[in-house]
Amino acid sequence: MRPARFALHRPTSLREALALKAEFGDAATFHAGGTELLVALKARVLHYDHVIDIKQVAELRDIRILDGGTLSIGSLATHHVIANDPLVQQLIPGYAHLSEHVANIRVRVAGTLGGVLCFAEPHADAPTMLCALDARIVLTSATGQRTVSSREFHVGEFATAREDDELLVSIDVPPQLPGDKSAYRKFGHTERPAVGVAAVWSPQGPQRLRLWVGAIVAVPGPLSGAQEAAESLPPDAPFEDVWQALEPVITADAEKIDAHDDLHGGADYKRHLITVLAQRALQECMK
Repeated sequence: MRPARFALHRPTSLREALALKAEFGDAATFHAGGTELLVALKARVLHYDHVIDIKQVAELRDIRILDGGTLSIGSLATHHVIANDPLVQQLIPGYAHLSEHVANIRVRVAGTLGGVLCFAEPHADAPTMLCALDARIVLTSATGQRTVSSREFHVGEFATAREDDELLVSIDVPPQLPGDKSAYRKFGHTERPAVGVAAVWSPQGPQRLRLWVGAIVAVPGPLSGAQEAAESLPPDAPFEDVWQALEPVITADAEKIDAHDDLHGGADYKRHLITVLAQRALQECMK
C-alpha cells in the first residue's frame, strides 16, 4: 500500500527544521532513517500532511566528547556508524557490540538511534542498554532545550516524554568509572528481541551492578533486587561466586515482571530468558 500524499520538506539546519515543525504543528512529523515511520505511513496507521526530512541536518550526526567526558551521540547517527565509531568502541564497547547486531544490515545502515528512541517500539535493543548506562536524552524545540533521563524517556508502548514540537538532538552517555564494563544480550525468533538484558558491572562504583531488562514489557525496567544484592559483593569476586549469589535474586526479580504471551513467546518462557541472558551479559562484563 502507498502512503497518503504529503508534502516533503528537507531543511538543512536545526533551526529551519524546528521552524517548520512550529509552522505546521500536529500536521507534521520529523523523518530520519524511516525504518519505522515509512512502514507506518505505508500501512496508513499514521498520516501527516507534512513530513520534515532531517537527514540533511549535519549537526545531528556528530559523535563527540563533551566537556567533562560525556559521550554525545547525535540523533541521526545510524546503528552502523555507531558500531564502527572509534569513540564508542573505546568508551562503551558493549554498546558498539549492540549496534553491530541490530536487526539486519539494511536497518543498521539506514536506521538512526534517535528514530528508534522516538518511535518507542517496545521490541528494540537500544533503550534497555541506554538505561543501564544512565544516558540522557537531549530534546530541543523552537522555544528551548531540555534533558530527560533515558530511564524516564519511554512512558509506554509507542509513547515517550518527548513533546510533539520537540526534536531529539543527541543521546549523552556520562563517563563510566575506571574498570566499568557493559554488555547486552538478547534473544528473539525474529529480528526484534523477545527479551533483552543489559548489564553494567562497576568494580569501583557505589552501585556495583546496573541490570536492566527490555522488550518483555512496554518500557525497560531494572532488576532492582539483583542490583541491591550486588552492592554487598566484593569488587574482585570471581564470576562464579557473583553468579551463585545473584542467580536466585534475578530469578525472583524476573518472576515479578508482568509479561504476557504473544508472538514473541510465552510469558513464563520470556521470564526464564531473563535469567539466562543476565548470566551471559554479566559473564561478558566480568571477563
